Amino acid sequence: MASKILVTANLQNPQFDSPQRTEALAKLNNYADEVEYYTDPEFTAEHAEGVVAVLANSVLFTPDFYSAAKDLKIISRWGVGFDKVNVDVATKHDVLVTVSPVHMVAVAEYAITQWLATLKRVYTLNQNSHSGNFQTIRTFEAKDSTLGIWGLGRIGQTMAERARALLGENGRLLVYDTRPDIAEIAAQYNAEVVDSPHTLFAESDTISLHLSGDDTVVTYELLCAMKPHASLINPSRGNLVNDQAVNRAIKEDRLFYYVVDDPVNGPREIHKDHPRIICTNHNAGITVESAILLDLCCVDQIINTLENKQPNHILNTEVLNSPKVQSFLNR
Repeated sequence: MASKILVTANLQNPQFDSPQRTEALAKLNNYADEVEYYTDPEFTAEHAEGVVAVLANSVLFTPDFYSAAKDLKIISRWGVGFDKVNVDVATKHDVLVTVSPVHMVAVAEYAITQWLATLKRVYTLNQNSHSGNFQTIRTFEAKDSTLGIWGLGRIGQTMAERARALLGENGRLLVYDTRPDIAEIAAQYNAEVVDSPHTLFAESDTISLHLSGDDTVVTYELLCAMKPHASLINPSRGNLVNDQAVNRAIKEDRLFYYVVDDPVNGPREIHKDHPRIICTNHNAGITVESAILLDLCCVDQIINTLENKQPNHILNTEVLNSPKVQSFLNR
């Protein structure tokens, strides 16, 4: 039976061609009989025969795929989202699942860009000008303002580092995070730790969300605590914010802009054509530079695993103790 490595067809996108990508993907041919690109929306049992590794984008992995994929060792996720990978089922079948948290700069720069664009009312000025309204309007400076960051992990810290200089000596950088070492981390960026999301929303001129997980954490009640001129930026996951609530709050002028790095479809379709709700297509972390880092990270994870070495950024570390994984992994 021929062994296979499956690779997301997104890695054939000519906009992100690079010598590094070409060289990295070519290396995979040394580790399987076939390297196949896939475009299917989900993996089922019919895709499983001979598969030893998958370099995955946003594709659904069904339980029957894992049941049938007897040779599968690793799912390497191009990016940090893993909701469709079905990690619990992968763990049950002793399959390593990795992510590639190497695009912190790209996401942080996106958030900084949106912070400045919303303060300067760029989106409203553009709409006004195109509609024949040429009046000047009230805008704001980042200097001496208050920026709130919810989630001070890798990306939140990268944003904080860049934001500190723009805020100036008198600008406030507020952070909320439940991690036990938050005070020590915040001190590195001259940031103030607040005790609740409500305080963050009430005191900030702009809030940027840098969280993982599937839970909706931003409710109508929180949005009502915001200043009417303030904006909410969500470069993380659309589901963090209640879409019905934020749409209502914007219409009631409880905040000025909502920016979300999700397309206007599914639950976000309610925002279609709203002039003060800005939606982008999961593009915050995708730059020419970050794509190279993502490519190299994923390919290295697969090669390390197939060379019986432990890959970086494993989500389900408990599988390292399984007999199946221990049989091929030298730790």
